[in-house]
Amino acid sequence: MRGATKKPNAGLAASLQRGPQEWRRRYARRIRLIDAFVVAWAVAGAYGVRFGFSELPNDNSKDLDYLLLAAVLSIAWWLFLGTWGSREPRILGSGSDEYKRVMAASGWLFGSVAIISYALRVDVARGFVGLAFPAGVIGLLAARWLVRQHLSVERSRGKSTSRILIIGGPLAVSHLVRSLRTAPSAGYQPVAAHLPGSAHATAAIAAHLGVPVTGTDSDVEGILQVIEETNVDSVAISAGVNLSPEDLRRLGWELAARDVGMILAPALTDVAGPRIHTQPVAGLPLIHVSTPKLTGGKKVAKRTFDVFGAGLLVLVLSPVFIVLALLVKVTSPGPVFYKQERIGLGGSTFNMLKFRSMKVNADAELQQLLKQQGAGDKPLFKVENDSRVTSLGRLLRKYSLDELPQLLNVVMGSMSLVGPRPQREGEVALYDDAAHRRLYVSPGMSGLWQVSGRSNLSWEESIRLDLYYVENWSLMGDIVILLKTFKAVFASTGAV
Repeated sequence: MRGATKKPNAGLAASLQRGPQEWRRRYARRIRLIDAFVVAWAVAGAYGVRFGFSELPNDNSKDLDYLLLAAVLSIAWWLFLGTWGSREPRILGSGSDEYKRVMAASGWLFGSVAIISYALRVDVARGFVGLAFPAGVIGLLAARWLVRQHLSVERSRGKSTSRILIIGGPLAVSHLVRSLRTAPSAGYQPVAAHLPGSAHATAAIAAHLGVPVTGTDSDVEGILQVIEETNVDSVAISAGVNLSPEDLRRLGWELAARDVGMILAPALTDVAGPRIHTQPVAGLPLIHVSTPKLTGGKKVAKRTFDVFGAGLLVLVLSPVFIVLALLVKVTSPGPVFYKQERIGLGGSTFNMLKFRSMKVNADAELQQLLKQQGAGDKPLFKVENDSRVTSLGRLLRKYSLDELPQLLNVVMGSMSLVGPRPQREGEVALYDDAAHRRLYVSPGMSGLWQVSGRSNLSWEESIRLDLYYVENWSLMGDIVILLKTFKAVFASTGAV
């Protein structure tokens, strides 16, 4: 413990040299400037639309009061965005928390304006406020999204990332390393692993993890030495760490003195933020994970969204339906629509509709083709270079136009706009226990794996994404997936 009394001073000296990362300072400065520009643009635009730019305000009119209100509102809006933590480095660049805080700060500001004006009986032009609020929120969200795209490109090239040391047991560390590498846009770059109490087979463990195992000391001093040697920005502590609660607390103090972030990564897989709730009990941060249930109001909301969304799309796309139906009928003999039995909610069967993209009786040749390609015993199977597809069918499949009739399935209730992709009975027969959870919700026209690579993904990755959707459904998530679907379809990514 004698060495422990010297470490804080060394940590304070190191913190003076290290400081925040340059990319974090640059990114935060960029966000502050963009927020100021968007807020000024929204308020000035609303003022101009409501009162006009042609005449300058004079002392004898209310225009001067509204000009002062516009200036105060702009400054207050910019300050609210900072106060609500929408520029915190921890949330910038990934996740939805940044957008939520932007909307919360804006909502509180304009709610406060409404309450104050009502309480003091101040006559505020509703048109001015009604224009500034939506224009500013949309502008702020769009600007944050554009900046985030630029940051994502930088991170894909290995720039603007946080160097992270992962501490824990071999299995937990391995899982965390793989997970962080699959999400480079989050900005965490695993550079080393520390396995307290796992001194045996260090080389083998390092080869398995794909990052160097820098040490196996189980004391705080050894961990701090590793941090200094690797020059990391953050430390992630996962399951299986062989440290006492007192040592973890002391490690937190030492990291704070060195301006190194401390992250606790519990052994939870594919659990979205809204399902996680922290409750402090006796000084312990207990994590509660709620059970996902698509019942009651959630079920009604999803079904209402499906009916209105699919019904509107059918009306808007009805001319496209007619043109495609005529093309299918003219270019190849056979029916316009193709019906195939698929497995839906709870294992029930239904006929999924498509525009016919293959020659008649194509199903009779499927098993032979799968045997030739050695894919007959694999779920989510795909036939490579399928000779049964017509020339028009290839075009329809490339842009997913053959799947438009499934909007009728959505209206009738056998499918949803978003959900796990419905599969054949033969594919469902190959499911394991985990894969059967896909059947807990209605199958969808689009889903997470369709917008994450479509048929380019492996079966394991596809089922993981579908299970994540089932476990973490939200209406906003459905909307985001639908928006990404248009991008994936027009880019024809992974189309067959």
